[in-house]
Amino acid sequence: MALISAGAAGIAGTSALGTDEGGPGARTGTFEHAREPLLRDLVGTILRRTRREQRRTLADVAAAARVSTAYLSEVERGRKEASSEVLAAVCESLGMRLVDLVERAWADLAIAYAEQEEGRRVRVLSSAARRSAGFSASRHPLGASSTGAVGRRGRAVLQAA
Repeated sequence: MALISAGAAGIAGTSALGTDEGGPGARTGTFEHAREPLLRDLVGTILRRTRREQRRTLADVAAAARVSTAYLSEVERGRKEASSEVLAAVCESLGMRLVDLVERAWADLAIAYAEQEEGRRVRVLSSAARRSAGFSASRHPLGASSTGAVGRRGRAVLQAA
């Protein structure tokens, strides 16, 4: 069994890949073996999910980030590769840090790879469940190994059994 934790701001019950919109270019929530996911798709999905969780409109977030609504929509759909400055501004308007966005993208990608490698679904653990299961940053302080991966400060854990 594969166990993954994405920290308190985790991604429980979410798909690691694809958009949640139908139509041309939309992907399913499964890992495509022939093609690795694009970072812009992961980032866009996270931004859209966060905005919707906050029940905010594209126009509201775009205005706060000082970007056009059309541009933010394209970023969310993975059609545009946003600069780090734009990403930082959008993150700030959503009340998150750029590092939070990167961490969530890493966790989504780790889930996609775990599902592909294990051939099954994975469970996302809360921070408390991860601690009680004995996962810690000291076991793998700088990243991935064949048995697990730990993000900075131990906030994201991937453990395959």
